[in-house]
Amino acid sequence: MDQAERLREMVRKESHKIAETVTNKEISGQKSGRAPWVISITSGKGGVGKTNIVGNLAVSFQRKGKNVLVFDADLGLANIDIIFGIHPKDNIDAVIRGEKRLSEIIVQGPEGVSVIPASSGIEEMANLTEGQKLHLLSEFDDLTHRFDIMLVDTGAGISSNVVYFNMAAQKRVVVVTPEPTSITDAYALLKVMFNQYKTKEFSILMNMVKNENEGKSVFKKLSQVADKFLKGVCLDYAGCILWDEYLKQAVVKRQPVVCAYPRAVASQNMGTLADRLLRSVAESDPADGNIKFFWRRLVEETV
Repeated sequence: MDQAERLREMVRKESHKIAETVTNKEISGQKSGRAPWVISITSGKGGVGKTNIVGNLAVSFQRKGKNVLVFDADLGLANIDIIFGIHPKDNIDAVIRGEKRLSEIIVQGPEGVSVIPASSGIEEMANLTEGQKLHLLSEFDDLTHRFDIMLVDTGAGISSNVVYFNMAAQKRVVVVTPEPTSITDAYALLKVMFNQYKTKEFSILMNMVKNENEGKSVFKKLSQVADKFLKGVCLDYAGCILWDEYLKQAVVKRQPVVCAYPRAVASQNMGTLADRLLRSVAESDPADGNIKFFWRRLVEETV
């Protein structure tokens, strides 16, 4: 048995232990605690407002009584720190090197949102040693009982990192704007995820639209193309975020729009989106969205 297979076997055994523990608690009448859902926010191209949505959605979830963790995985254009007005000193590189605990690098954003700062080290995840990968699994396991939701701000496009994070997430939200390039690139992401990795379910969020009708119209076109050429893909309409000048003003202030301008149209849209996502994840298998399972999948895919 080679090193990779040994690691997979160790991860499988650990997963069985987790499942057995949850089952035993349910049988004994004990609640297993929170189910920390993992939701990736992704896009086919950059510049569609993905990170802005992550920041505002995180605060919206927090206001609804959820403990939220944001993982800034947009390695090329990481800017959740700009949206939140924070200045991280460390990132996950220090955890990988064994210099810091994961809990030590997490920084606080607005209204209690927690953030794992971006790191170029994730690009090298495929080259981590067996010990480093198991160490990461252990570190993230400690977060399971601290958070209800982890939002993953992925990069844009179809790079291996973007694919890995989307595969591992329990729910995938693809941000699309009415621009033809955004629609085309979103379809390209869906195609790669479906044809190469058999990922079938996606939520489509229309951003920067003039009105609800435009959002639904663009979604319909994308859905029709997917139905024709990607048999088996399931797209659901997550809603839309209307074009709002207050969004730009909030970025200048280094604040989420829901904080800077809570009565803005975009702020109301963010709250509606949060409600929809909470309803949808509540209908899913909680184990499938667990933070520990998220990182287990990443380990398995990059071995």
